[in-house]
Amino acid sequence: MSGAGQTTADKRSKTGKRRSAARLAAVQALYEMDMVGAPADAVLAEFMAKRWRLGAGEAEDVMAEPDAGWLADLVNGVSAGAEELDNAIAPALSPDLAIGRLETLLRVLLRAGAYELTAKPDVPAAAVIDEYVEVANAFFDGKEAALVNGVLDRLARQVRAGEL
Repeated sequence: MSGAGQTTADKRSKTGKRRSAARLAAVQALYEMDMVGAPADAVLAEFMAKRWRLGAGEAEDVMAEPDAGWLADLVNGVSAGAEELDNAIAPALSPDLAIGRLETLLRVLLRAGAYELTAKPDVPAAAVIDEYVEVANAFFDGKEAALVNGVLDRLARQVRAGEL
């Protein structure tokens, strides 16, 4: 469909898909950065140049291309504010969990969700929570998605008290 023929709903849907893809890519990039100590710029460049390129013969609608600006903002924002994000997440965890004891992928996923809740007030909190629960479901088969839902919901009720 050409840009001129798209409705506002179509454009929002495409933007939403690109942001969803950016969230998934951001969690992968943040995981890599945490595991190997790679800088954000290098990981982002590799993601956009190599990892997200569709292979020959793949359908273009298999996965939306990530919104590069959203992806960069998530990765840079989370990496720059990791300590503050951890401090915001810690009270939302159950007393028997500590942020430092969480599996790395789960920790970076929670940081990304916390970043969006604190830095992106134009995105509804419920949408942020739903998106990161979906990301958790893409990586985990167990109770991790429920943990993500609970932690981000508790955090959202603190930082966006009137919204939920």
